Amino acid sequence: MATERTFAMLKPGVLSRRVVGEIISKIERKGFKIIGLKMISVTRDLAERQYAEHKGKPFYLDLLDYITSGPVLVMVLEADQAIKLFRLLCGLTSPDQALPGTIRGDYALHTSTNIVHASDSKESAAREIGLFFKPEEIIDWEDANQKWI
Repeated sequence: MATERTFAMLKPGVLSRRVVGEIISKIERKGFKIIGLKMISVTRDLAERQYAEHKGKPFYLDLLDYITSGPVLVMVLEADQAIKLFRLLCGLTSPDQALPGTIRGDYALHTSTNIVHASDSKESAAREIGLFFKPEEIIDWEDANQKWI
């Protein structure tokens, strides 16, 4: 299998509910290698660039308001099939359809305040990583346990 990188964002609701550690623990237990991690405040301009494909949709302005309402954690994750596997770990976008055990299934109540973002393709992952991280902020460290995951 080919190792991939994906972009992940824990949105303001995660920090305000104080469940950051629980969600990062799920990510680590799954076997993802965290190679970039920081807490930031998303500016309106950055939010507009991040969600440009949703411009004009009914939920777009509410999404921008939510994502800029408080700090977020952004991450670069690495694993075999990272994009597909992280999206599965997140669960379906609609919390009433997300299965228990997934991030959204366990922690989300409303789609409008969705608590996690996951890249949906290699192209999106590369674009989103580039929006939120400088190359020197990504640390490709050696994971001695990788052969066991």
